[in-house]
Amino acid sequence: MKISWFRRQQYVQVKLEQKGEVGALWVKCAGCGDLVFRERIRENHGICPRCGAYFFLTAQERISLLVDESSFQDVSKPIVAADPLGFVDRRSYVGRLKEAQEKTGLRNETVIGRARLGGCPVILAVTDFRFIGGSMGSVMGEQLDHGMGMAARELRPFILVTSTGGARMQEGIFSLMQMVKTAAARRDLERLGVPFVSVMTYPTTGGVLASIASLGDITIAEKGALIGFAGRRVIEQTTGERLPPEFQTAEFAFEHGMVDRVVERRKLREELIHILEFLPVRQSQ
Repeated sequence: MKISWFRRQQYVQVKLEQKGEVGALWVKCAGCGDLVFRERIRENHGICPRCGAYFFLTAQERISLLVDESSFQDVSKPIVAADPLGFVDRRSYVGRLKEAQEKTGLRNETVIGRARLGGCPVILAVTDFRFIGGSMGSVMGEQLDHGMGMAARELRPFILVTSTGGARMQEGIFSLMQMVKTAAARRDLERLGVPFVSVMTYPTTGGVLASIASLGDITIAEKGALIGFAGRRVIEQTTGERLPPEFQTAEFAFEHGMVDRVVERRKLREELIHILEFLPVRQSQ
């Protein structure tokens, strides 16, 4: 899957080689154009060892990058999306769901788990862009509500790592309702004094950005992230104005107060551990 509908900005985003165009063991980096041994990329946290460009990480790769070894316990709800609208474009929604499940090995786009990060117990939620663009439908809303509810009950910090194209159009208003649902669940964390850290990766856009991803006590952008509501082309056509080249980059978001830090992928785990040391959970009375 290529991400051609997002304009590449100050960084170089690496294309995915899902079909193995250059063989199962090698990947062509869109940053430098070189063939890179796939295992080298894995060992380097999804970063090209030659030019430093980022590859997408799957949900499992992202989890492995962040949490203490062998500490992750998957507590995701075993649910799958319904088709409330009987939606069909070039393919049926049901068909797209089945294809995504076969391609990713996931039931849905969101993985929730208990874990430890630097020894600190947390609830971690990760979205996987491979699954219909990591888009938010009723299942994501239910999973995040489940994860934040668990964090509230167990007084564990909640960490959300997003890679998403926004709300899922195939579910219409049912998708948009998840913006309210997740914001309400986040309110319960605030009421109990449970920290919420939001980590935005490439891309974090649309309804997810406009709701839960922007509600963290601390918000981090991974270096190279694309952060914005509507697409660049849509904005330019609507306003009739040219946008600056750095628009919707992680650095642009930082300069305009949308995120608190921009962190390189290699340093993300260390940064989260440092943040958790300064965001203690309020003890229950």
